[in-house]
Amino acid sequence: MKKAECETAIRSLATKWASETGVGKSDHPSFSSFKTWLRETGYAGYLNFRSVAGHNYDAEAWFDDELGQNWRR
Repeated sequence: MKKAECETAIRSLATKWASETGVGKSDHPSFSSFKTWLRETGYAGYLNFRSVAGHNYDAEAWFDDELGQNWRR
């Protein structure tokens, strides 16, 4: 998959995950839990893209950005 396509999906799915699990921005959302949810719901393919920094790094950055957690970086 193309990186841009995966970014759009990860951002959208992060919001969906937070809504479905009841995780709020002040709850310190867990990227690890989000990745587990992606695997369980069949969306793990969005973690397969080429990246200089690595797909986990980029996906976690998008997750943090989408859920207002950039202060952790």
